Amino acid sequence: MSSPPVYPISSSSILKLAAILVTSLSLFAQSQEAGTLYGTVRDPSGKPVPVSLILQREGESTSLNGHTDSQGNYKFASLRSGVYNLGTAGSKFFRDASIHSIFLAPGQSRSLDITLETRAYPDAPNFFDPPHFTVSGVTDTTSLGGHGSDTIVRTREAVAKDAASLSKEPSAAKSEALPNMGESLRAQLTRDPGNAELHHQLASIEEQLGNSLEAAHEYQRAAELDPSESNLFDWGSELLLHHAPEPAIEVFSNGARLFPGSIRMLIGLGASEFAAGSYDLAVKNLSAASDLNPDNPIPYLFLGKIERGETSTSNQVVEKLHRFVTLHPDSSQANYFYAVALWKQRNNPQSSAASFTQIESLLNNALRLDPKFADAYLQRGAVHAAQQDFSKAIDDFQRAAQIQPDLEEAHYRLGQAYRATGRSEQAKSEIQTYQQLVQQSAQNREHERHEIKQFVYTLRDQPPAQSQP
Repeated sequence: MSSPPVYPISSSSILKLAAILVTSLSLFAQSQEAGTLYGTVRDPSGKPVPVSLILQREGESTSLNGHTDSQGNYKFASLRSGVYNLGTAGSKFFRDASIHSIFLAPGQSRSLDITLETRAYPDAPNFFDPPHFTVSGVTDTTSLGGHGSDTIVRTREAVAKDAASLSKEPSAAKSEALPNMGESLRAQLTRDPGNAELHHQLASIEEQLGNSLEAAHEYQRAAELDPSESNLFDWGSELLLHHAPEPAIEVFSNGARLFPGSIRMLIGLGASEFAAGSYDLAVKNLSAASDLNPDNPIPYLFLGKIERGETSTSNQVVEKLHRFVTLHPDSSQANYFYAVALWKQRNNPQSSAASFTQIESLLNNALRLDPKFADAYLQRGAVHAAQQDFSKAIDDFQRAAQIQPDLEEAHYRLGQAYRATGRSEQAKSEIQTYQQLVQQSAQNREHERHEIKQFVYTLRDQPPAQSQP
């Protein structure tokens, strides 16, 4: 039998095979070390944003380009280890974002979400042509001129304060260095008067120093130079906080027009309208804020808060708060506010009243989720009292007062429940406690109102007042 033929292998073929083997091993090693960068790009309300992305490895001139999908997601795969810079571009309604020094280890898969800041439309009309109001002074008066009961006035003040607290940049704690910081900023502004950021920083310092009028003017100047969402919101918040609801309405209205995706701008507008006594408009704009991102609890909380000073509620509020508890069934506040809305709706003849059982069930859920929820005990006590079940009502009112001893209404209702059951001495004691708390609360509010000075403002372009016959 003859042996199989043997073909000689040339040295060049061996070199080629070795090169192929080395290349394959190199590619395999690189695939094992390849990293991934991925994430989601959203607007301030949490909605996805279609935008282009540019990823560049430090030390290299070339870059990788990408784009978000319909859900705002992006992904860069097969990345070598190193330090990267990521930027967004191409959005008409949002400011470009740049994220530097993103370290990616060999084979690392890293998630990086981006929230873009809104900006005015390029073709939007100039907001400052000029404002139709002038803030000319402050007063220390505690007479706010609010129409309606003290409960309504207190609720408006609380809602205004809560809306102003939505600012992205809370003021730093007051310190002895603030006057020097203010002087330094004023010196910088003499050299760079068109710097919006410096005006905004000075406004914050003036407010902390108690110079409210100067703060309002600096916030206005910052917004005029840079009508960003943040600058407009902070200006409107300053006006609202100092009991100037009509000017605040103008600022927030234009801000909502320029930044239709800003939830807090609509909240600020709703709070300003509520402060001005326009309950229906407040409900309309707070409801619109909840529709921008239905899963965001903040607009619903404001809808619940404005109900505190109302004897009845609208069908729109009930609908939104029902959605709140549907989306957030494990939220004690969602259960509580929906229960209160249903309770107050019983006074609306155009609505079908909810059953006591349904309302009590919601309050039970709220207390199961938060056993220290004094207001929920108070409301459940009111439901029991309406059913003439004073034993349960007294227990609920007592618990509310124990959890929150300064809760005025708990002592008042407890006194009424004691009186209904013939316990006159206990009723007298609770009513006395209630009266003492009311007096102390009035003193505290007077002190606080002196601290937060009230702006004196003039509205322009208003129709002349009708002369009396």
